Amino acid sequence: MKQKVFYIILLAAVVAVQSCHKSERREQTEVPEIDVALVRADSVVIHSTYPGTLVATQEVDLVGRVDGYLLAKDYKPGDFVHEGDILFRIEDRNYRDAVQQAEAQLSTAQATYNYASSRYDAMKRALESDAVSKMEVEQAKSAVEEAAAAIKTAEATLQTARTQLSYCTVRAPFDGHVTLASYDVGAFVAGEASPVALAKIYHDNVMYLDFSIEDAAALANIKARVADSPHLYDSMKVVFSEPLLHDYTARLDYMAPRINTSTGTMQLQAEIANPYGELRSGMYATIELPSAADPHALLVKDAAIASDQLGDYIYVVNDSNKVVYTPVKTGETVGDTLRLITSGVHEGEKYVTKALLKVRDGMTVKPLINN
Repeated sequence: MKQKVFYIILLAAVVAVQSCHKSERREQTEVPEIDVALVRADSVVIHSTYPGTLVATQEVDLVGRVDGYLLAKDYKPGDFVHEGDILFRIEDRNYRDAVQQAEAQLSTAQATYNYASSRYDAMKRALESDAVSKMEVEQAKSAVEEAAAAIKTAEATLQTARTQLSYCTVRAPFDGHVTLASYDVGAFVAGEASPVALAKIYHDNVMYLDFSIEDAAALANIKARVADSPHLYDSMKVVFSEPLLHDYTARLDYMAPRINTSTGTMQLQAEIANPYGELRSGMYATIELPSAADPHALLVKDAAIASDQLGDYIYVVNDSNKVVYTPVKTGETVGDTLRLITSGVHEGEKYVTKALLKVRDGMTVKPLINN
């Protein structure tokens, strides 16, 4: 009987040991392997972001400066036109008549001058033989001078008439996009007394981004960096309120020589190439200006950062391989994949980079470092 009891106890012990081993193996197999990376430190240029507005490098009103009916509009609204292209034609009959009258007046003045000049030469020769008096010669000379002055007056009148006639044809002053016309064909344009705006043309193959800085410390820092490293501001990132098909960078082009006393700000201007024609005057954008350098900036992969109602956070894996929910404060992106962390983590800490939805705070994991 005792031997039988012994065997039962021995069997129970074996079963218990096997069960414990199975439990340990199951626990070991249930610990997931998670990709992690190390928080790293690097020297990074810090940027400050400023809002601004796009303007074309040139914005000009196309105006009618004569009186007459609008005969033609030789473009479609929004067209890209070239310098010298005809955009509007205004009735020119009265102005062509004025040119012809001025040409006739000039011909008359030239004929009068020729006659007066010939008579003056003859009077001078006659004076040598005392055939005429000196007074008559002086009168002939005065007639020549009057005729010469009349020619100049006629030439000026003709030039004015031709200029007025040229205003009947409105041409593009430079390459650019043209807006809707303010007048329809057939409308009367009364522009002689005061120019009338017919449309506007934008020279927008290159755009300007106007923005202002009010932080005196940042302003002083930017001025110093511009003096030391001007090329640092040749390729600044620009982000638009609406996503565009292409990425854009800007070059710092202008810094106002003085502070605006009414606003306490200083105006800056950056130049942006517009090769695809996507950019338009009036668009809102933000520009990232290099403002400082951090020789020991903390960086994590941007994809490892998640957000909830409390803000941004990452999952840190501590020395016990436990996942720790860690709130962080983030800065700008660095390159295409990294994000600057201003507080919340330390250099060398492990953080989860993948499968964020599969981990939770306090979970035990097997970290696989993959930087």
